[in-house]
Amino acid sequence: MLACHLTTEEEKILITEWKYEGEYFVYNAEPYEEQKKKGFGFANPQNHFYSFYDEKKLIGFINLYEEETEVFFGIGVKPEECGKGYGSQMTETACKISRELFPGKPLYLEVRTWNQRAVRCYEKAGFHIVGEPIRQTTSAGEGVFYHMIRE
Repeated sequence: MLACHLTTEEEKILITEWKYEGEYFVYNAEPYEEQKKKGFGFANPQNHFYSFYDEKKLIGFINLYEEETEVFFGIGVKPEECGKGYGSQMTETACKISRELFPGKPLYLEVRTWNQRAVRCYEKAGFHIVGEPIRQTTSAGEGVFYHMIRE
């Protein structure tokens, strides 16, 4: 069972130093200091970030961002910990936290269509794809995304 808590300033610095390889490079973040200057990502006070640990090892984080009718869900797993099942545990915990913080609001996420490992993880947690894939530009660049919802 993973432990989680609100993400600390120190953890935000560590997480933004993670480096993904191959097609996953799009998940490499701008340094936290840059995010603070621009007021986005980890520096946006409207985001609710939680860090996850397997004993003393930082595994990943989630983000919950409340919108008018639903809650945006974001997740990141440390590159060397990807594919080990942590994402499923983190997603389930995110759903529980969201229900407590934002009762009655469904969770949604947007995932790149090529990231089938993540899509399977979200489907196991009860998310389903809604509509056709959408092309959009994010802070991580342009891509084609599935819109997934968990009610």
